[in-house]
Amino acid sequence: MADLTEDGAMTSPQEKAAAARKAAEEAARVAAEAVAAAEAAEREAAEQEAADKLAPSSGTGTVKVDAAKADSSEESQTVTEPVAEKQDSPEAQAIAAGYAFDGLALELGTVIVGDQVDPTARVRIPMKTINRHGLIAGATGTGKTKTVQGIAEQLSAAGVPVVVADVKGDLSGLSRQGQSNDKILGRAQETGAPDWAPTAFPVEFVSLGTDGIGVPIRATITSFGPILLSKALGLNETQESTLGLIFHWADGAGLPLLDLKDLRAVIQFLTSAEGKEDLKGIGGVSAQTAGVILRALVNLEADGGNTFFGEPELDPRDLARVEGGRGVITLFELGAQAARPQMFSTFLMWVLADLFQSLPEVGDLDKPKLVFIFDEAHLLFNGASKAFLSQVEQTVKLIRSKGVGVFFCTQLPTDIPNAVLSQLGARIQHALRAFTPEDQAALSKTVRTYPKTATYDLEKALTSLGIGEAVVTVLSEKGAPTPVAWTRIQPPRSLMDTIGEDAIRSAAQSSSLYGKYGPSVDRESAYEIMAEKLAAAAQAAEAEAPASKSRSRKAEPVDESMAEKIVNNTAFKSFLRSAATVAGREIGRSIFGTRKR
Repeated sequence: MADLTEDGAMTSPQEKAAAARKAAEEAARVAAEAVAAAEAAEREAAEQEAADKLAPSSGTGTVKVDAAKADSSEESQTVTEPVAEKQDSPEAQAIAAGYAFDGLALELGTVIVGDQVDPTARVRIPMKTINRHGLIAGATGTGKTKTVQGIAEQLSAAGVPVVVADVKGDLSGLSRQGQSNDKILGRAQETGAPDWAPTAFPVEFVSLGTDGIGVPIRATITSFGPILLSKALGLNETQESTLGLIFHWADGAGLPLLDLKDLRAVIQFLTSAEGKEDLKGIGGVSAQTAGVILRALVNLEADGGNTFFGEPELDPRDLARVEGGRGVITLFELGAQAARPQMFSTFLMWVLADLFQSLPEVGDLDKPKLVFIFDEAHLLFNGASKAFLSQVEQTVKLIRSKGVGVFFCTQLPTDIPNAVLSQLGARIQHALRAFTPEDQAALSKTVRTYPKTATYDLEKALTSLGIGEAVVTVLSEKGAPTPVAWTRIQPPRSLMDTIGEDAIRSAAQSSSLYGKYGPSVDRESAYEIMAEKLAAAAQAAEAEAPASKSRSRKAEPVDESMAEKIVNNTAFKSFLRSAATVAGREIGRSIFGTRKR
């Protein structure tokens, strides 16, 4: 039976059900609008809070991302490559708040949370803590080189000189403007760089030795020191100790060891019948050990090692130059030393040790005076002795007070000894691979080096990172670790390609450094001093014994075989002993056994 409404109309059960359904739909609509309004208000409040926190950094050269530009870039970016959805994220903003520094900062990129990239959530490194060093790691092809390129660019733009070990020759494009296209511009927009523009930077191309295509860079044997030379020669600890004794004797005798022939002549003398007595007071050298060192020297010469020992020697001040307000980027290329990459990395460690000795103490600065980037850093530590590792650790610890930052670039964090790894404040970890049990173990160790995070499953994240993405944590201006951030890295502004050998050679030969370091100098050193004394002794013997003069052979001119004649001459023995007693001639040595300047 139908019911009566207030106006007396009859209402059937079907009509009552329809009315109830309509009322429920209206209530659901109102509730949905209320939820949407609440979410919008919360998002607006989070954006305002993030903007307030980031506001102090607006004077540091950082540019806020305009929302309209970000929206317009999204369409072009999705056309060129599949990317994570770009939108504001409260979680991303919370992470970015840990990177909102007051002072100068180096921009890395923007935060990704849950496959969403937030262009306003920026990840940065304070310039003030770059001298606390850093690590850039990741598997081959994950974007490490481009990260290094971007970091070098920003440091140069801030007036900070940079020294980079360009082992593979991939970074010469720093000297040329990059190429603009929709893909690059889209990437720049989503990574917090809407002002991206193609830019070239001041670059100096240098090569280890005289066989490369850059400005030739050399070191003297005396300056290089026994520890670094032992690392380059692949000597064990006993042989390293023996080489140290040989250096000590030559220093005390006032015999400059400038190139390899000088060192060979000294070793041959000390292992001869006349020279053995001179080693009694310093521990002695076995013939077998000396023979190993001599063979290693011969092998080094055969691989072209004689081209990077000699003069003129590198002046470290030439690496800390600023031109037009921008820091000069010095690229060390491997050149003809591809057969000895370990020698290359060891030579760079000598450069760093030389800087350590020559630069004054400066304390805390707003930005570093110089940044040193070791590419393929694992080569530096392979087969290293305890003495070498100890000296590397000491250098990394102490050189930050000289205003120098050091970044190691390698595939696995486990390539770096723990004592050194603990000194690296910034971690930029690109994707890792976990195909083998050893890979899995390295992955687990890497995860444990990061601060705790509730936002990411780090073990999963480190194997899921895309090309040009990294998991980042750095030291804040107060020295505390920042929140872990899955970061999309900004694209470099210079050319992401090599410029070719001809262009590099042309740039090197037109450099102001070429006139200083291009021509080789072979001044008097241990080999020549020995040869001269031998010739004088031979002339004296001829004058005292005219009867035997006719039977003696004419003194031969000095050549590579003269060292054998030197060590067998008794007159030369007295010269060396008297030279060793000359006061004030001994060379002072410091870190790595390198010469004190």
